[in-house]
Amino acid sequence: MNRLGQLTREQRDTGFLIGIVALAVSPHLLRLPLWASALTVLLLLWRGALAWRGAALPSRWVLLAVMVAAVAGVVTSHGALVGRAAGLTLVCILMALKLLEMHARRDAFVVFFLGFFLVLTQFLYSQSLLVALWTLVTVWGLLTALVLSQMPLGQPSLQAAGREAARTTAFGLPAMVLLFLLFPRIGPLWGQSGQSASTGLSETMTFGDMAQLATDDRVAMRLRPLQGRLPAAGEFYIRGPVLTHFDGLGWEPRSGGEPVDDALVLTGAVTRYEVIAEPQRLSMLPMLEVSPGQPGETWTVTEGLNLLRTRDLAWVANRPITELLRFQAVVVPLSQSQIGPLVEHPSLQSARRLPPRLNPRMRAWAQALRQQVGAPEAFVQAVAAHIRREPFSYTLTPGVYGDDTPHAIDEFWFDRREGFCEHYAAAFVVALREAGIPARVVTGYQGHDAEQQDGWTVVRNRNAHAWAEYWVAGKGWLRADPTAAVAPERVNTGLALQSPAGGLRGAFDAIDPSLWLNLRAFGERIDLRWQQWVLGYKRDQQFDLLKNLGVAKPDWDTLGYVAAGLIGVLSTIGLLWQRWNARHRSPWQRQRERVLKRLQALGVAAQAHQAPMRWAMVAQARFGARAKGLVTALQALEAQRYGAEPEPSSAWRAWLQRRAWWRQFSAATQQLQPDEATR
Repeated sequence: MNRLGQLTREQRDTGFLIGIVALAVSPHLLRLPLWASALTVLLLLWRGALAWRGAALPSRWVLLAVMVAAVAGVVTSHGALVGRAAGLTLVCILMALKLLEMHARRDAFVVFFLGFFLVLTQFLYSQSLLVALWTLVTVWGLLTALVLSQMPLGQPSLQAAGREAARTTAFGLPAMVLLFLLFPRIGPLWGQSGQSASTGLSETMTFGDMAQLATDDRVAMRLRPLQGRLPAAGEFYIRGPVLTHFDGLGWEPRSGGEPVDDALVLTGAVTRYEVIAEPQRLSMLPMLEVSPGQPGETWTVTEGLNLLRTRDLAWVANRPITELLRFQAVVVPLSQSQIGPLVEHPSLQSARRLPPRLNPRMRAWAQALRQQVGAPEAFVQAVAAHIRREPFSYTLTPGVYGDDTPHAIDEFWFDRREGFCEHYAAAFVVALREAGIPARVVTGYQGHDAEQQDGWTVVRNRNAHAWAEYWVAGKGWLRADPTAAVAPERVNTGLALQSPAGGLRGAFDAIDPSLWLNLRAFGERIDLRWQQWVLGYKRDQQFDLLKNLGVAKPDWDTLGYVAAGLIGVLSTIGLLWQRWNARHRSPWQRQRERVLKRLQALGVAAQAHQAPMRWAMVAQARFGARAKGLVTALQALEAQRYGAEPEPSSAWRAWLQRRAWWRQFSAATQQLQPDEATR
C-alpha cells in the first residue's frame, strides 16, 4: 500500500475528485431516502479504496446491476423517475457510479458537469449565505479538478491547479455580477421556491406545540416602520391561524361552509411598515394585528403568490410560502379597530361548541362562575383573576396532558396547573364557551427582541404565541391573553422564555455570557444584508438601477436590450482577449527565438520546429569538441521547459535564472564566431 507522500498522480487526482464529489453531494444526503444516501456514500468509499490500493475498477456488469437496483429503488421510493426528488436521487447515485467507470478523460468531464449541476440544485432548497459559500468552495474544487485533467504531462501540484482555477473564476466574476444585476427576473425561473420551510407556525394546535417552538431561536421575520411607529411590546401581536374547531385535545380552523361574518371596521390611523418574512410551514402569511382588508379581498404580494382574506381576517396564500418574502404592509392598532360581526350571527355558533362529555370539572366550574358573574367582559376578568390567584405556573416543560385521561383541560386546570401559552389559551376558551360566550384561539407571534438589528425589529420562532378572542355584542371580537395573568413579563415586555443552553452555547457562556448573543447577532446582521442585497434583489430594484443609469421609464424591453447589449459586449471582450492570448509568448518562447537567431548566425542549421536538444546535436556535429559549452547551455534550456526540476516560485527568481543562463550561452557562442568556424 502506498503511503500518502508516495501517491501516484492518478491516485492523488482521483482522491481529490472523490473528495469534491462528496462535498457536492453532502448537502443532499439528508433529502435522499436513507437507502439512497447509504448507497451513495458506499459507492464513494468503494471508489476511494480502489484508488488507494491502485486496484482495477469493477466490471460494467456489476455497475449495471447496481444501476438497475438504484432505478428500482427510486421508483419504489418516489413513485416515478421524473421530478425534483426522484431526479436528485438519481443524479447523486449516478455520479458516484460514474466515478467507478472513469477510464478516460471524457468520463471525468461527465463527473465535472454532473457536479456543477448538483451544485445548482441546492439553490432549489436554500439560498442562504452559507449555501452560497459552500457553492463557491465546491465550484472552485470542481474547476481545480478540471484544470488538473487538462495538464496531462508531469506532476502538476494541487496548489498550481487551484491558483489557475481561482484566477479563471476571478476573470468571470465581473460578468457574473453584471448579469446578476441586469438579467431579467422573469417567471417561472424566479418563481421557483427558494428555501425550505423554516418558521414553525401550524394550521392546527395541540398541547405542547408552542413549547417546542419556544426553544427555536431562528428568525421568523423582521419588521421596520416606514411611516409611524410599530406597536409597543405589550401590543405587538402578529396574527396567524385562527382556530375555532375543538375536538377535546386539538384545535383547527372552522369549516369553509360557514357564512362570512368577520368584517373589519377601522377607526384609527395606519402605520406603514416593511417585512422580511422567512419561509413558512403553512399556506398563510402572519401579519401585525390588525391588518386592513375585508373577507374575500385578494392581495398579490409577489409574482405568483396571491393572498386571500379569510372570514377570520387571516391572509391565506394560493400555495405554500416556501420562499423568502419582502413586502410593505400597513397596520391599525386593535384598540382602534372592530372585528365583526357586531350583532348576533349564525356563524358564532361554531365558536360556542364543545365536544360532549369531556372536561366535566371545567364545565361545572365555568357554569358556577357564570352564575356569579353575568356580563361577558366581567366573566373574562374573573377567569384571568382566577389564574393570578391560584398557583398556576408558566413553563416550557409541563409534561404531557391527555395520556391517562381524555379530560386534558380538567387535568391542566385543576390538577397540575403547569403549562405554556397554548394551555392557558385553550382552557380559557373552553371556560368562555361553557359560559355561552363565543370564543376562539388565535396563534401567531407576540413580542420581539429587545435590540434592533440595523433598524429592523426581529421576531423569532420562540416568540410564537397563542391567545384568545371572545365576542361581545356591539363590540365584536376582542383579544384576551390569559398568559398575561400568569406571566405578565412575557406579554408586557415581549420576552419569551429562554430554552436551556446546549453544550456549545454553554461553553461560550462559561467564557462570557454575552459572547454567544454577540456572535449570533453578528451572523444575523450578515444574513440580513445577504437577504436585502442578494435575495431581495428583484425586478423593482433592477428598474431602479436603470433609472440611476439615466433611463427615464424602464420596462421589460429596456432591461432586455441592456442585458443583450451587455452579453454582446462581454462576448466581444472575451473574443479579443482570446486572440490576444493566442499571440502571447511566454518568456521561455521569447528566449528560444533569440537562441535560434544566434545559432543561425553561427552557421548552425537549426530549425524553428526543432527542440533545443536537437539544436545541441546539430551544433556538436558542426563544431565538434569546441561546441561542448554550447551543448551544455542548450541542454539546460531544454531542462527549463521539460525537466523535472520545479520552476522558480516567483517571477523575479525566474528572470534571474534566465539572465544567468543567457550569460552562459553568450560565453559559449563567443568562442564559435563565424570567422573562426570558417578557418
